Amino acid sequence: MDYQLHNKIALVSASTAGIGYAIASMFAAEGATVVINGRSNERVEKAIVSIRSTYSSANLIGVAADLGTANGVAVLTEKVPKVDILVNNLGIYAVKAFNDITDEEWIQMFDINVMSGIRLSRFYLPLMLKENWGRIIFISSESGVQIPSEMIHYGMTKTAQIAIARGLAEITAGTAVTVNSVLPGPTRSEGVEAFIASMAENSQKNIEQIEKEFFLNVRPTSLLKRFTTVNEVASLVCYVSSPLSSGTNGAALSVDGGVVRAIL
Repeated sequence: MDYQLHNKIALVSASTAGIGYAIASMFAAEGATVVINGRSNERVEKAIVSIRSTYSSANLIGVAADLGTANGVAVLTEKVPKVDILVNNLGIYAVKAFNDITDEEWIQMFDINVMSGIRLSRFYLPLMLKENWGRIIFISSESGVQIPSEMIHYGMTKTAQIAIARGLAEITAGTAVTVNSVLPGPTRSEGVEAFIASMAENSQKNIEQIEKEFFLNVRPTSLLKRFTTVNEVASLVCYVSSPLSSGTNGAALSVDGGVVRAIL
């Protein structure tokens, strides 16, 4: 399918692995110019080489910058002063009991997961409105709707992203700019792969058993009964980023395998 992205510049924050890498790869396959971002030059270059090994003609721009900080955002926006598509994908998570989460950890989670997207959107949205075309997508989570008790601070940031996306969409009324959030469920990203592999090793169970038990005990409402793939998430993001999605604005779009029972 042609998503009409050939003349678009797309920035995907934290795009050297996981969901971000899958989104960047799909944009590259569709002919967009893609800004690959990570915290180190080594990670950025590795991702670029990997994408070009599949899409040899991919037009990629690498920018190493820690977008969890105001300085990192300033570095990136100076190097990339204009984009047509902004995917706010940067995020961290941590499993921790509420009473054990320190003030510093609350602030760090908010700075990285929320402020990164706010700062980037604050820079690029006015330019999109001036051009009368643009797409901003926040990669939120089903945890923003169904807050997990084992990582409340993470869930809080994901709820905030949904609210920010909706609020920014209000600013775009009457224009060809849209702002949406995408809510993946448990996804087999790089971090999750390492987590379940560690659990399998510690419990002397195989990965298939760990996955089955996770959806039996931790996310029993899942209809998919498996981890979503990063490409399944990227497919939705690619569509929402395209001119074909012009009728979708201010929406919270789920790709969670049916974990959340509420109708959004």
